[in-house]
Amino acid sequence: MSLRITNPSEGQLQVHLTTKQKRFAVPDVPYSIRANVSNKELNVLVNTLLKDSGNAVAGNVEFDFLLSGEFVKIPLGQHLKEREISFEDTIDLEYVERYPAPEPQDCLLHDDWVSAVQAKDGWILTASYDNTVNLWNTKGKHKLSIPGHMAPVKGVAWVSLNENTGVFASASHDQNVMLWEWNVTANKAECVAVCKGHERGVGCIAVNPSRTQMASGSMDMMLKVWSTEVRSSSEAGEEPSANKKAKLEQENVRTPKLTLAGHREFVSGVQWIDDSTIATSSWDHTIKLWDLSLSGIKSEITGNKSFFDLSYSPLNGMIITASPDKNLRLYDLRSKHGTIVKNTYLGHTQWVQSVRWSTTNEFLFVSGAYDNHVKLWDHRSPKAPIYELIGHEDKVLAVDWSNPKYILSGGSDNAVRVFKSKIAVNSNED
Repeated sequence: MSLRITNPSEGQLQVHLTTKQKRFAVPDVPYSIRANVSNKELNVLVNTLLKDSGNAVAGNVEFDFLLSGEFVKIPLGQHLKEREISFEDTIDLEYVERYPAPEPQDCLLHDDWVSAVQAKDGWILTASYDNTVNLWNTKGKHKLSIPGHMAPVKGVAWVSLNENTGVFASASHDQNVMLWEWNVTANKAECVAVCKGHERGVGCIAVNPSRTQMASGSMDMMLKVWSTEVRSSSEAGEEPSANKKAKLEQENVRTPKLTLAGHREFVSGVQWIDDSTIATSSWDHTIKLWDLSLSGIKSEITGNKSFFDLSYSPLNGMIITASPDKNLRLYDLRSKHGTIVKNTYLGHTQWVQSVRWSTTNEFLFVSGAYDNHVKLWDHRSPKAPIYELIGHEDKVLAVDWSNPKYILSGGSDNAVRVFKSKIAVNSNED
């Protein structure tokens, strides 16, 4: 089958159309198409072939097209020229159903800048520059404002959650990490441990996969590892006396299990690779991988700009980073050439402050920047995001996709924006 040629001088291409989504498969034969064909015309072709082969689905389906693992976002011939791919060979063109756009759902207003956000199940934790941690449900209702820190809270992380009890951590510019136990029924939160040891403000916090330890990064250039064990004062089932309270407060001061030195500037991001490996980003232009069993650096990636944040995906073994040069960069930890950037993502116009992988789709991540924009990316599309999530009126300071159903972002407009995601688990395959 051929598409009608509007300009014969553009020439023809032979393509094989393939897909991993079996319900959208078309006959496996070469198709002759105009070299400068657009995505819109390719969509018409695939939908026509589906109908002709009796494999039609209800209505027309929107597809995206991949060549050598990269999305084609410009006319096909132009894409081939830019990559110096021969027009003489038959082109293998993969197509995937286009991801549905996330839908704006809620705006959660705070009294000051929102510097961190993380969802778990039906609950959302937020950190604010008004020194509080806040709890919301995913329907947009504010449940609890938790005072305790003496300076802006810069990081939050869930440790555990069930229908009766939640445990989470918060990190602050007051140099402390606090561990909280939340009684869901009574809707009360109690600080069960104050983690002391950092000598300057703490900017990030993350919990390990087995939920037994957490790691924090600080402006003192140190990475510290703490226990997440909860020894609640309510376990005895009685109200403690004044002496017991004083003793409990003393016991609740926690020191680090491990302190790791090596960065030369602020440790801006922390992520667990597994229970014995931590990845950190820093303003010192490096990403470091730490081996806890050896209490030292396992490997290092050096960039030419500061790193403001990083996110690791266990689904694909890759790290995505955010930097002040407006770009995001992809590193493959499985590669033998760890210093090589696998891809650079262009689209933000100001500093990129925060980045997070999808927890259920190996291709997708979100980013937030000082240009007030949140962008949803497929790592196979380096030149353009697949969606822009609009709503913030000032700098975006934090993004989160811990709950696959919700993309969250917090900013210096004092708001958390909640977007409903309808993207299925690795929805590019059946």
